[in-house]
Amino acid sequence: MMDAERLSLEPASTALVVIDLQKGILARATEPRPASAVLANAIKLAEALRARGGFVALVRVAFSPDFRDALRPVADDPTWTRTSAPPPDFAELPSELGPKPGDHVVTKRQWGAFHGTDLDLQLRRRGITTIVLCGISTSIGCESTARAAYEHGYQQIFAEDAMATMAAAEHHHTVTRIFPRIGRVRSTAEILAALAIAVSA
Repeated sequence: MMDAERLSLEPASTALVVIDLQKGILARATEPRPASAVLANAIKLAEALRARGGFVALVRVAFSPDFRDALRPVADDPTWTRTSAPPPDFAELPSELGPKPGDHVVTKRQWGAFHGTDLDLQLRRRGITTIVLCGISTSIGCESTARAAYEHGYQQIFAEDAMATMAAAEHHHTVTRIFPRIGRVRSTAEILAALAIAVSA
């Protein structure tokens, strides 16, 4: 992705954080690639990190049955403000992704995965210093989580081809203007290669 030094990773101190790859969001039309392609690359990353002793955190967004824990901002664009609870299976994770033994599932109530969850606690107690981030959507859940991870002091690697959003322009802006300021943007193949080198070294 970026013209930079070859990626180096230590699996034991690395976590894959997967944002909102759940039934209700995977069903949406996404750009610049379909959700199925994002899921396929996320599965590759998760399997590789698990095999090398890394940590996988699967993040999903869900709400209480009465929907009273949902945010309801007064906003110029009301299309992003939910007024009723999603279907019961909205937050289901695809079985091929996980959770697998050793994974941790994080349930959030807003865009970012840190606020109001135990994600930071789970990462720090495992000695995690680097996050590989992927999921849907690039400019909302992923970017919100990435900004918080930056503020918490984590090193970050962004799997560009394991992300998508509702508009290609939004994805492009985030991966070219925001992510390079707070981490490193790489492809799934580059991250997998770095994990393979870490094991063989």
